[in-house]
Amino acid sequence: MSQNGISTHVLDLALGLPATGMRVRLEREAPDDYAAPWAHCAAGMTDEDGRCRPLLEAEKVVAGKHRLTFETAAYFAGQERPAFFPEISITFTVETDGAGCHVPLLLSPFGYSTYRGS
Repeated sequence: MSQNGISTHVLDLALGLPATGMRVRLEREAPDDYAAPWAHCAAGMTDEDGRCRPLLEAEKVVAGKHRLTFETAAYFAGQERPAFFPEISITFTVETDGAGCHVPLLLSPFGYSTYRGS
């Protein structure tokens, strides 16, 4: 597990390349706020290596549920390719305050996969 906070990277399997220039949002569950159950933590854009590193530094990570949302429609539209999933949200749990977590996304226009990275 990463000790550098919460990070991600995106690989475009259809091209066999990193997904460059994709917007990514990070949110944390706010279970006591019924009007806004998710609180914004950070946002970024993937670099030439398909990475957002880190979206949130370790000292700002709070234990609980988090959600990464990848804006795939804009990414694929920029390449004139279709996007069956206009955005992809991945919800995961951080076990302890300050813990690091890396969540990669493997995608194509019609499918995706994710896993707990290192």
